[in-house]
Amino acid sequence: MNLFSNANSKKSVKAVFTTSLLVASFSVSALSFSDLSNQDASTGLKAALDKGSVAAVAKLGVENGFLNNDKVKIQLPGLLEQVRPILKMTGKGQQLDELVVSMNRAAEAAVPMAKPLLVNAVKSMTLTDAKNILTGGETSVTDFFKQKTASPLMQQFRPIVKGVTDKAGLSAKYNSVMGQAQKLGAVSEQEATVEGYVTQKALDGLYLMIAEEEKAIRQDPLGAGSKAISKVFSLLK
Repeated sequence: MNLFSNANSKKSVKAVFTTSLLVASFSVSALSFSDLSNQDASTGLKAALDKGSVAAVAKLGVENGFLNNDKVKIQLPGLLEQVRPILKMTGKGQQLDELVVSMNRAAEAAVPMAKPLLVNAVKSMTLTDAKNILTGGETSVTDFFKQKTASPLMQQFRPIVKGVTDKAGLSAKYNSVMGQAQKLGAVSEQEATVEGYVTQKALDGLYLMIAEEEKAIRQDPLGAGSKAISKVFSLLK
């Protein structure tokens, strides 16, 4: 009888001990997340935003950064792509190929201008921004950048894009054809000028690559090479 009682006693002690460990574990996790949402979140998220945006700019803002990347390569607008076979038959195929190269070169030249604005956006991140990113979806970091930088980047990119496409000598022909098409309702206002079209595509490509970097950090926080980033995103996995 004593042996049986001792056995039950040991089981009870073990159960209590195990329960205590579980409670302590959950308490630590809750405390860590609470801390992250205030002090550590800002440091970790700023490190992640810096890393993702700088990496995206570095990949795109170089020769062939757009042209050789199928995810962001700028193709002809839909209308020109549709009539491409006909234009090729009339000897315009090479000009169209040159236009594609020119558009992508323009985007590659513009993207490096984004770095200062992206860095400033990170520096200006508030506690509310941090909490929104923590509780947002898989692209909450990218959404933050879009909200903070899309409008000023559009203004900065456009003259750079125009300068590059004008040098190619094809922008005037593009604008003439697409301007007429816009009047007929065949294309959007954005597609009516080569600089408008390329500027938007450059921004789309930049944010797409930032999203790719963000997903990589979320999937492998330790691989980001930063304790601050790992501390934040490991708890969010």
